Order: sequence, then C-alpha cells, then structure tokens
Amino acid sequence: MSSRGSENKIILIKRKTRLEELVVRYNTIQQAQFYIERLGADFSDYLSEDFQYRKAVETAVTELSAIGRLQVLERQHVPNFIFGAEDTVVVLGQDGLVANTLKYLQEQPLIGVNPDPLRWDGVLLPFRVKEVRQVVTEVLRAQRQVREVTLAKVELNDGQSLYGVNDLFIGRRTHVSARYQLELNGQLEQQSSSGIIVSTGLGSTGWLKSVLAGAAGIVSRAAQMQDAAAEQTAQVSAEIAAVSAGSGLAWNHPELYFTVREPFPSRTTSAELVFGRISSSLPLRITSQMPEDGVIFSDGVESDYLEFNSGVEATIGLAEKTGRLVV
Repeated sequence: MSSRGSENKIILIKRKTRLEELVVRYNTIQQAQFYIERLGADFSDYLSEDFQYRKAVETAVTELSAIGRLQVLERQHVPNFIFGAEDTVVVLGQDGLVANTLKYLQEQPLIGVNPDPLRWDGVLLPFRVKEVRQVVTEVLRAQRQVREVTLAKVELNDGQSLYGVNDLFIGRRTHVSARYQLELNGQLEQQSSSGIIVSTGLGSTGWLKSVLAGAAGIVSRAAQMQDAAAEQTAQVSAEIAAVSAGSGLAWNHPELYFTVREPFPSRTTSAELVFGRISSSLPLRITSQMPEDGVIFSDGVESDYLEFNSGVEATIGLAEKTGRLVV
C-alpha cells in the first residue's frame, strides 16, 4: 500500500451485512438460512437488509465515481489504511461505522450516509444515498458546514496510544473484576470493579447515558426505601443530572466524563473516586494491577485493543486532534 498524502480521493467505507457475515461463517446462503430458521428467526429480514445495502453501495459508487476518483474500502481495512490529507471520506452507515472510522482520520471531513432509513435511525447519518453526489460536491467546494468532534485519547507508558470517538473502556477481557489504581487531581484510590468507561460529548447519549440511567434508578429506589439517604441522594442526583441533562453534551464538549462500573469496596479497595470530569489540564491516570487479560478498547471494537496488564500506566485525556463530521 502506498502513501497517498498528495492525492485527493473520495474514500467510500462499507461494511459486511449480517447475511455476508453468516455466509463467511456457514459457507453458503442455504446453510445460513437453515441455521437462522432452525432458531425460529425470520431469514427474509437478512435477505432484505442485504439487498437494500448492496443497492445503496451500487448507487453510491455510481454517484461518487461521477465526481472524481473513488476508492471503496471495507471496514476491516480502515485501521491500517493511510488516508490522504485531502481525502474526503464517505461512510455508508450505521452509526458505529462512522465512529470507528472517525478515530483513524486526521481531520479529513467525514460524511455519514444512511443506506436504509427505514431500518436505521442514524444519528450520525444525516444524508440519504440519493443526496451523496450533491453533498460531496459541496464539501469539495467548502460549501457545507462541518461540526468539530472532541476525541478521547489514552497513552500508555510503553508508548502505545488509542483514540476514542464515543468512549473508552478500561478493564478485563472477561467478566471477572479488574484491579487497578486510579489517580485524578492528586487523589489516589485502589479499586476493583467491572471496568471504567470514559465518554466524550458525542458518546454522552450512549454508554454513559445507560450507566447514569441505571445509577439514577438505583439512587431513586434507595431514596424511597431509606429517607435517611435523602441528602446523599440529592447530591448524587445533581451530579448525574449535570452530565445527562437534555439530549446529551455538545459534540465538541471540552471535557470527558468517566464512570467506574460496579466498584467493589473491600479492605484493600475503595469506591469513592467513581465519577468525574477529565480535561486537557486534568488527565486521568490508571495503573493496571491485572496479571493478564487487561485491555483498553474504544467505541465497542474489542478486536482493536491495547493490552493493559500489571505495571502498565494509562494516561487518559483529550486528543490533540478533533473529528470533523459534515452536517
């Protein structure tokens, strides 16, 4: 693969459909159908989704080829692909594909296209396939608005790093407890938990919202059962409300938020430093105490991870780059 820093291309990112993934696993459509229908599921839905997505890809290729040089790239090749500085990137949804592409860009504009609006809501997919030629043309002419997206970044003391568009997860690969030391603003704490989630403004309506919704529900129920906890409940509720108010934080929000999942207090571990803000001047530092299976991954992609085992220190803060989503 050659470096294309001086080239100007349109890069179309596509993914495998559920049907294609089943065929990879079971070799033929017939065997895949047998497996799905044996479980009582509707195989026609897989066929319909595959047909619609293939049709969307064909239309996008035709429309984009009429504008300029086009390169079609499969999702699995994105992490190792060298994007040119002047490339324009088009992602043929879903939302997860947008997030997992954005973190590998160096501020190239990304256009999210919804291949099947009747199937996918597409918060990050504001455009239809029939609009793609006009939108890309306007982007090339600098006639479209672009929204800045704050990214998270984790750096290890061995030199490795990883970006996150929605969130980062720090914990064990399996469902056993993770052990580590947490440090924020000079406060140190030994912890054992199900892991730590660090969320960006863009990701505040995803995993973070789910965690806070569960926390709010527990606090609310606890308040009903124990009036003596009212003061503490109000304090926790106010802190949660400050993060989850409205429909989420701005995509370019200048801070990250972290939450510790299911912290377990014991003789050697605490559960006080479980929620907080991370800024450019106030990073979060985590030192692994896990002999094996410690990992850090971003945006739900477990296959693209950093090993995080005993002695490795992770520093988490805002990335030096931002994402650029066309709206």
